[in-house]
Amino acid sequence: MAQRRTDLAVEAHQLWREGAGEASALPGVRSESRDRDGFPVDAVTISSEEGARALGKPRGVYVTVELDGLLRREEGAFRRAAQAVAAELRPLLPGDGPALVMGLGNRAVTPDLVGPLAVDHLLVTRHLVAQLPEHFGSLRPVAASAPGVLASTGMESSLIASALAGELRPACVIAVDALASRSLDRLCRTVQLSDTGVIPGSGVGNHRSPLNRETLGVPVLTVGSPTVVDGATLALDLLERAGKTGADRDDLPGGEDFFVTPREVDQRVADLGKVLGYAISLALNPSLSFDDLVMLLE
Repeated sequence: MAQRRTDLAVEAHQLWREGAGEASALPGVRSESRDRDGFPVDAVTISSEEGARALGKPRGVYVTVELDGLLRREEGAFRRAAQAVAAELRPLLPGDGPALVMGLGNRAVTPDLVGPLAVDHLLVTRHLVAQLPEHFGSLRPVAASAPGVLASTGMESSLIASALAGELRPACVIAVDALASRSLDRLCRTVQLSDTGVIPGSGVGNHRSPLNRETLGVPVLTVGSPTVVDGATLALDLLERAGKTGADRDDLPGGEDFFVTPREVDQRVADLGKVLGYAISLALNPSLSFDDLVMLLE
């Protein structure tokens, strides 16, 4: 099996099966498919160290929602997409308690804007609950930060998240980040939710300090969407589609130094950021309807 770079557990599982045989079962890895508001959902649960090593992912739950209807601008797709992602995220959240949302990414790089844009469309309530409990006491206290990247702040995102978590003492942290896929077909149309934390920059091979339960002391959920595919992975997939198998990353020197993103990435990332901001807000505040959220945010 030729090596492909991907942050998506569903793709990692698919790649393993392509190498081992479609009928093969990997101990400690379970997958299931379902539908949520007209959007396909795939869930991969990794419960063993053997499965984690085979897929290159930490043990945990990974839920992938395909938002093709949003890309096609189907009627009501934005509402359904936000509600679908919220419904899949909600079971991963711990019980009541404050939440801290971290929008990871570089605002100067469009494919890396998903996290900061999600924070821009988030219902932030911590100050309202504290200052006006008679009006907002039914809402969950939510704080948010889009800390930027090491090159512009001189600080690791994990350091900022750790400082905020230590001060705010949230029940959980939700990290929103851009990811990498093995396939052009998933770019800007897939959302992955997980309860395993995140390593900022891992999608483009720029691994930074992780944000997870071990580093922050609280559960860390990840909400991400793939916006890039690396050049070598893309070339291997295109060769495979053309029926030319047997190539390997070693046959494509330098391919890992280039990343490909959709031509209309600006609009797609803007759509994703809004969907994720709304979805996280709905998941954290199940008492709010979509219309309530629109009234509060717009």
